[in-house]
Amino acid sequence: MSFTLYDALVPNWLQTLDAVSGLLDKAEAHCAGHTLPDSALIEARLAPDMFPLGFQVNSVVVHSIGAIEGVRRGTFSPDRSPWPDTLAGLKARVADARQAVAALDPGEVNGFFGRDMCFEAPGRRIDFTAQDFLLSFSVPNFFFHATTLYDILRNQGLPLIKRDYLGPMRRKA
Repeated sequence: MSFTLYDALVPNWLQTLDAVSGLLDKAEAHCAGHTLPDSALIEARLAPDMFPLGFQVNSVVVHSIGAIEGVRRGTFSPDRSPWPDTLAGLKARVADARQAVAALDPGEVNGFFGRDMCFEAPGRRIDFTAQDFLLSFSVPNFFFHATTLYDILRNQGLPLIKRDYLGPMRRKA
């Protein structure tokens, strides 16, 4: 049995996007239960020099379906667009990303193998193959931002456990 680029990416993205959606459900419940505005969590950060929760959620989306869109274009640049200012808006962005990832065609994703790809930011360009971009740049960033989102919520007092981060695992039938 062969293991493909699609196999390495899509099931993991779906699992973690589901977990992120669940974390945002718990964030909404926390705000409602403590009469906090959504902004109390959306703007929360682990350290003053780190980006807030809203950025972390946006980055999970950017490093999943946004990475695929970048490979399709042949170039990826950091997304500095504003993120939604409500937890419901962040959940909708995650749901849209999940739907787009779930709809990916395995043939298309596997066809990215060997394609030229570059990361571009002001004053910086890094050339990759598509698979190296996805596996060595976007996947680590995806999990970094998902983990940071979890950590921000824990730091803000949400009673989360590791299972909340793991999301629905793929089990043997």
